[in-house]
Amino acid sequence: MAQSSKQSFKKLAVIAHDLVATALAIWLVFVIRFEGVQLEEHLRYLPRFLPAFVAYGGLVYWLFSLYRSKWRFASLPDLSNIVKASTILTLSLVVIDYVLVSPNFYGAFYFGKISIALYWLVQIALLGGPRLAYRYFKFWRSRSHAAREASLPALLLGRGFEVEMVIRAMEAGTMRRLRPAGILSPRADDLGQTIRGVPVLGLLSQIEQVAGDAAERGEGFRRIVATPSALLPDAEPDKWLARTRKLALPISRIDSLGEGGARDSELAPLEIEDLLVRSTVRIDRERLGAFLKGKRVIVTGGGGSIGSEICLRCAAFGAAELLIVESSEPALFQITEQLSVQEHATVVSGVLADVRDRDRITALFTAFAPDIVIHAAALKHVPYLEADWSEGVKTNIFGSVNVTDAAIAANAKIFVLISTDKAIEPVSMLGATKRFAEMYAQSRDAEFVAAAAGMRLVAVRFGNVLGSVGSVVPKFKAQIARGGPLTVTSPDMIRYFMTIREACDLVLTAASHARPDGVEAERAAVYVLKMGQPVRIMDLAERMIRLAGFEPGEDIEIVVTGVRPGERMNEILFARDEPMAETGLDGVMAAKPVFANRARLQGWLARLEVALKADDRTAADSILDEAIPDFSRRHSASPGDGAPEPSRLAAASRP
Repeated sequence: MAQSSKQSFKKLAVIAHDLVATALAIWLVFVIRFEGVQLEEHLRYLPRFLPAFVAYGGLVYWLFSLYRSKWRFASLPDLSNIVKASTILTLSLVVIDYVLVSPNFYGAFYFGKISIALYWLVQIALLGGPRLAYRYFKFWRSRSHAAREASLPALLLGRGFEVEMVIRAMEAGTMRRLRPAGILSPRADDLGQTIRGVPVLGLLSQIEQVAGDAAERGEGFRRIVATPSALLPDAEPDKWLARTRKLALPISRIDSLGEGGARDSELAPLEIEDLLVRSTVRIDRERLGAFLKGKRVIVTGGGGSIGSEICLRCAAFGAAELLIVESSEPALFQITEQLSVQEHATVVSGVLADVRDRDRITALFTAFAPDIVIHAAALKHVPYLEADWSEGVKTNIFGSVNVTDAAIAANAKIFVLISTDKAIEPVSMLGATKRFAEMYAQSRDAEFVAAAAGMRLVAVRFGNVLGSVGSVVPKFKAQIARGGPLTVTSPDMIRYFMTIREACDLVLTAASHARPDGVEAERAAVYVLKMGQPVRIMDLAERMIRLAGFEPGEDIEIVVTGVRPGERMNEILFARDEPMAETGLDGVMAAKPVFANRARLQGWLARLEVALKADDRTAADSILDEAIPDFSRRHSASPGDGAPEPSRLAAASRP
């Protein structure tokens, strides 16, 4: 309440300032332009004109949003709005003076051309000057405060516009204890320049020499901060990173630069996976904010790699309430603790529950009454599900059916199934169970489409994400830390990769497209994330070894262990008979649904239940073969198996 009153007072103070500045501008123009009798005559008529003009000026300022921006962050867009508003007022004076006053009242001009031109300049100065002065005062104070507290001189890497944002963040105290002490740029034309008073000391390739010279002068750097441009392929991060190893300096990257501006920038340790993938897709943050703000969201499997990041993104984009459903107590504790220390308005609660428990899940969903359900709970490791097939069927099929039905019973507006590229023409139990879950969600979605009811049920497919539990990158990092060897199943194995953050943002973007009112595009039931270019696992292993400062084959060996059951050489994003459709969203494509009707699906589910009780794997395989014609585990792991047609692969992976 007190905070709200304070904000209201500040807004009223700004309004009062602008109105007074408007009256003062007119008075100053007359004082500057006229003298003696002329000045007395102009001031005598002023009370008749000024109140109406000041009120009109307040309306113009409101239309140009002068009251919405904070003075401490006054910028060029704010100055542009001031110029536009002042121009409108000036043109209004022209109309008043030349159309109304002169011919109809006084027979002479009240202002005149010179006075009106002078008014334009004075009005801009009186509106913009205090704002810029206040911003400079705040900047000076925060810079002085940051300088007093900062104890770690930092070397900044990257292009000028990104480095400037980082320096602003340091000056504002966002990056505590760090002060900018020097800059290295990937561009030679930046040499010799300064950015906000910080000198560009050299190129990225000179990092070892620049850091050494600073240490000899007794001004050594204590931290290296890399902006996104320093990690692009053109900047050759492999080379400059290798040169930093002798410096023994901690290296950080900017985690959120470009999303929320300098004030929201965050530092994170530079990981090897930050250098392994293509440039990420630009996320439409306004779209995601509009989609999630004020919504009640349930995330199943919310403690997993994907589920936990989705929970974090939901909170970041303004979800009103978030219910995390997780069967692992340590995982649930970790994500709820992580959310508890972050600044957001989302009300977070967590429950221990297994998606296999239909009654428990239904009761939880009904009590919470979600707007959006994101089903990320799944068993996902191919070798485990090949050995323990029944667990995959129980969780990935029956668990998904339980969550789907519970979301419908709770009157959710959108249900999102997190699927996998392994569901396309599946050759593993993982792929088959996830494809069956997709088909069930599609059949229920078709019922709502036919009834024109207000709910959407969709699946989102994507491939491997960097850093997820059990994925190849953490495995390779652990093997490198032990001194090797790195184990690769086949030198020809190819996979897609993207970051967890990008994958989760695109999942939410796809969900925002699946609106119950069907406003956007065609009603797709399966969304596919564009994963970029595929990567050979052997190339990935060799690059990770080099990024760690070693040579493959010399310092660390790579051992080929053979393809495991259920694996295939290439991943597919679309099935051959699955029509593709554009969504108009960067990074997201759609597939038109191909599925059986619900009656047939219920029949297969009943037979699968019988097979589970009898522990009859042959019967379960037969049912899945019947339900999913593309499923043929007999041919799994053969070289080239599952390889997509070149044209479809190119279309699906085009960034």
